[in-house]
Amino acid sequence: MIQIQNISKDFGSQTLFKEAGFLVAPLERVGVIGRNGSGKSTLFKIILGEEDLDGGSICIPKNYTFGHLSQHIHFTYPTVREEACSVLQENEEGWLETHKVEAILFGLGFDEESMDKSPSLLSGGFQIRLNLAKVLASEPKMLLLDEPTNYLDVVSTRWLSRFLKQWKGELLLITHDRHFMDSVCTHTVGIHRQKMRKIQGTVQKLKDTIAEEEEVFIRTQENEAKKREQLEKVIDKFRFKASKAAMVQSKLKTVAKLGPIERLSHERNLDFSFTEAPFPGKRMLQIKNLSFAYPNGPQLIEDLSIEIFKGDRIGIIGPNGRGKTTLLNLIANELKTCNGQIEYNPNIKINYFGQTNINRLNLENTVEEEIQTAVPDSSRGRARSLAGLMMFSGDTALKKVRVLSGGERSRVLLGKILATSCNLLLLDEPTNHLDMESIESLIDALEDYEGTAMVVTHDEELLHAFANRLIVFDQGICFSFEGSYQDFLETIGWKSEKKEAMTSLPLAQTEKKETVVPNKENRKARADYIAERSRLLKPLEKELSRIEEAIKRQETHAAELEEKLVLASEQNNGELITSLAKDLDENKKQTDHLYDSWEIASANHQEVSAKYPLD
Repeated sequence: MIQIQNISKDFGSQTLFKEAGFLVAPLERVGVIGRNGSGKSTLFKIILGEEDLDGGSICIPKNYTFGHLSQHIHFTYPTVREEACSVLQENEEGWLETHKVEAILFGLGFDEESMDKSPSLLSGGFQIRLNLAKVLASEPKMLLLDEPTNYLDVVSTRWLSRFLKQWKGELLLITHDRHFMDSVCTHTVGIHRQKMRKIQGTVQKLKDTIAEEEEVFIRTQENEAKKREQLEKVIDKFRFKASKAAMVQSKLKTVAKLGPIERLSHERNLDFSFTEAPFPGKRMLQIKNLSFAYPNGPQLIEDLSIEIFKGDRIGIIGPNGRGKTTLLNLIANELKTCNGQIEYNPNIKINYFGQTNINRLNLENTVEEEIQTAVPDSSRGRARSLAGLMMFSGDTALKKVRVLSGGERSRVLLGKILATSCNLLLLDEPTNHLDMESIESLIDALEDYEGTAMVVTHDEELLHAFANRLIVFDQGICFSFEGSYQDFLETIGWKSEKKEAMTSLPLAQTEKKETVVPNKENRKARADYIAERSRLLKPLEKELSRIEEAIKRQETHAAELEEKLVLASEQNNGELITSLAKDLDENKKQTDHLYDSWEIASANHQEVSAKYPLD
C-alpha cells in the first residue's frame, strides 16, 4: 500500500497539484485519468523518485518494489528470450520460470521465430513491448504503466487486459483507452483542478461524481455570493451609526469567514464535426481481387474483394504489421497495387488522416499557418477558427509545429482535415496521442458524419461505437466481415484467443476419452451409471456452492473495508488506515485462497462430468 498525502507540485507558473492525495490499498488496480498536461506522468515520476515534491509526502512501505514501463531502450542480452528472462530470479529449486516469460512474450505479439532474434533488430514498437514483457515478468509489488497500449494492436491489448485482471499486486494505470481501463481497474483516480479524487468503479462513475460535486460547489458559491451581498448592504447602511457598531463588526466577521469567491476555470474540450461533400449514387469504390506485398516482404493482402457504399462505417482491425495501414495507403493512392484493382466513383473526395501524414506537417509553420495551407481560399479567419476548434486559441495558435507534442500535432492534422469537405474519410489510428475527452469528441464527430468512413484502430471503444462492417487481418488472412465488432467477437473471434482458451482448459476438457454411456433401453445399467455419476458429482457441487458463498462474504466484507479505508484517508487517520489496510490484505489473501480452491473443485467437477457424460 502507498499513501500520497497533500502533495504539491509546480512547474514555473503552472500548478499541477495543490495539497492533493489518495491511497492505493493492497491489490487495488487504479486507473489515473486527467486532461493532457494535468500531471499524470509527473505523478509517476514523483512516485519513482525522479521528480521532487514542493510539498506533502508519499509513504511507501519498506522493501516495496515498482515495475515501470520505460520508453528508454537498453538491451544487454543477445536474444529476445534471454533479455526477457534477465529479470527472473532463481527459485528454491534453482531454475528460472522461462515458460512464464515466453507466455508473456507470445501474448504481446512475439512469435517463435522472434524469440531468438537480437533485440536490436526489433522495430521500435516491439522493443517497447519487450520492455513491457520484462516489467510484467519481474512481478513487482506495484506496476506503473503509462500508456501501455500505445504500441499494442487490438489482439495484444485484449491479452494484456486479461493478464492485468489476474495481477496479484497493485497497479497504477494511465491510458487514453477507456474500455481498456474500465475492464482492468477496480478504482479510478481523477486529477482535476489540481486535486485528486478517487472512487471505486469506472471512469464514467468518477466523471459523474465530479460533475455532481462541481454542481454543489457552484450552488454553494452562488448562495454565499447572495449572502455576502445582503451582509454588505447591511454593513453599508449602518457603518457610520454608533449604535449599530457592534452589529456591523459582527457582520464584517461573518463576511470574512465566507472567504473569497472561487471561480471554476473552464476546461475546454474538442468540439468539431467533419464536413461532408455531396455524393450522388450508392457505390463509392470497389476493390477487386487485391493483392499486395512489399519487395522481399511477406504477402500482406491477398485476393481481397469488397464494395464500399455511401454511409458505410468500416473498421480495419488486426495485429500490427499485417497490412492495415498499407490498405489505407492503397485506397488513398499513396501506393500502387501489385495485383487486382481499386475502382473509384468519379465523385469520390478522400480525406486521409495517416500516421505518416503527421510527419509531413511543416515544422516551421505556426499552427494557424499549417491549417491555413488546407483552407480552400487560404482564409486566415477560417484557419484561426479551426485552430480554436482544435483547442489552439489566442497565442497558442501562433506556436510553431516543431514545439508541439504528438497529441497537439494530431489535432493540427485534424484541423487540416476539417478544412476541406470529403465523402470518404480514411483514419489511421486517430486516437493515438488523444486524451479521453478528445476521443469522445472524435467518436461523436464520426457518429454525426453522414459520409463514408474507414478507420484503422485498436481502440475497442471506438470499434464498438463506430463500425457496422469490418476488414479483418488475422493469422495471415485478410477478409471482410458483414456486421459489428461485437458480432465478430461472438461469431468468429480472434484465432489466437481461441488457441489460448484451448490450452488453458483442464485436462478433462482438452483430452476426450472414450466413454460408453448405457443406452435408455438398458434401464438398470443406466440407473446404476446415473447413480454413480450423482454420487461423485454431488459432494463436488456442494463444495463449489460452499466456496462460492464464502467468496461472496469475503467480497462483501472487502467492499466494507474499502469504504472505511477511503473515509479514513479523507480524514488523514494514519493509524486507522494502517489497521484497515492489514485487514484488507488478510481478506484478499483469504479470497485468493478461496478462488484457488474453487478452481481445483471446478476442474474436478469438469473431469467427473467428462468421465460420466449424459447423452
